[in-house]
Amino acid sequence: MSPTIMPVQTSMTLPASTSVVIIGGGIIGLTAALALAERNIPVVVLEKGKIAGEQSSRNLGWIRKTSRHLEDVPLALAADRLWAGMAERVGKDVGYRQVGIMFLARTEEQMAAHEAWKASVESLSLDSQLLSAAEIDSRVPGGKGKWTGGIHTPSDGRAEPTLASSAIAEAAIAKGAIIIEHCAVRTLSMSAGRVSGVVTEKGEITCEQALLTGGMWSRRFLGNLGVSLPTLPVVCSVFKTAPMEGPTDIAVGGPDFSFRKHKDGGFIITQRGALDAPLTLDHLLIGSRYLKSLGAQRGLLRISLGKHFIKDLALPRRWGKKSVSPFERVREIDPKANQALNDEALKNLTAAWPAFQQAIIEDAWAGMIDITPDSNPVIGPVKKIPGLMVATGFSGHGFGTSPAAGQLAADLICAVEPIIDPSPYRFDRFDRF
Repeated sequence: MSPTIMPVQTSMTLPASTSVVIIGGGIIGLTAALALAERNIPVVVLEKGKIAGEQSSRNLGWIRKTSRHLEDVPLALAADRLWAGMAERVGKDVGYRQVGIMFLARTEEQMAAHEAWKASVESLSLDSQLLSAAEIDSRVPGGKGKWTGGIHTPSDGRAEPTLASSAIAEAAIAKGAIIIEHCAVRTLSMSAGRVSGVVTEKGEITCEQALLTGGMWSRRFLGNLGVSLPTLPVVCSVFKTAPMEGPTDIAVGGPDFSFRKHKDGGFIITQRGALDAPLTLDHLLIGSRYLKSLGAQRGLLRISLGKHFIKDLALPRRWGKKSVSPFERVREIDPKANQALNDEALKNLTAAWPAFQQAIIEDAWAGMIDITPDSNPVIGPVKKIPGLMVATGFSGHGFGTSPAAGQLAADLICAVEPIIDPSPYRFDRFDRF
């Protein structure tokens, strides 16, 4: 069962025109809408299903700088600042807590990776600390695991995806944004060589600019326009326990499990060492671009060929303005949680912290993540389509960086000084893959 988003009173009427149309009502689209609405820029968010119905509500809720690429850390730092003020900004608790994140190493090789990462970001003066086994035991008591060491960043944190998405949507609406659910965008309208509107299943809306925040769907949407965005799917399975006494408020990532405390006192747990990788036609088309990253993450992916391949193949890759689009055929990607992976996670976690033997599983779900070849998102203009901006391909990092990513997209749309240097996220960097 997927997590339930708190209901938001969205609009039923498609306006004739606006300044900016955002295609996709996930957390990135919502934060961008809020940033634009706060600047009094007319903005309409169009969502094919329900807002935050896919990965935006299914993620782990981690807000971290730890283990991010050097060029990606400034976005995470900016997100930290924005998350800290989010409750005041939207007028509601979004579950943000700056409780820290800790990653554990079982082997010397794993520890060396943490040491190398810390050295790579030394110029940024982060508060990350390398830990000994004894220091891990003091911060997360009651453990039985044999750790070589770890790394801890106290300024990392967490928030609740379902609370945050709803609160940000409501705040955007209060500032003047229009959000319409169950309204799929089929394609763009072009005039004089640039975007002049979007065509939806409910009709056309004219606009000056469009922002694509379609997550896993962005590749297919752009492909219909003759633009190739390299993203491939992976599926993360998650489960939640009932409220229980746990070893720490710190979010902890082991080599083959992770846990973090939920706002209600339960824990969100996953098998951090394994993701399902359902094969699709896209693996044949662009899989070679991922060879370098696959080599670095061998053993992480559980590759399978099954129903997802057939379902994906059945969806059209080309369609017209009057045709039913793939986004109308599939309103929500709702993969089934992999019970075997969840069982592995609980077994591994219980061996490390026996307190979890008392865990009562309350819910389980899965979410599909869009991964780019370098695991960094794409935030910026599509040169081949003037007037179109994208903010997509977040590779599992979207929720944590969403306030800054949404603001960066809004800054670029408004042609103002961006919150951080956008160059690491430019679309054309994939030309070298």
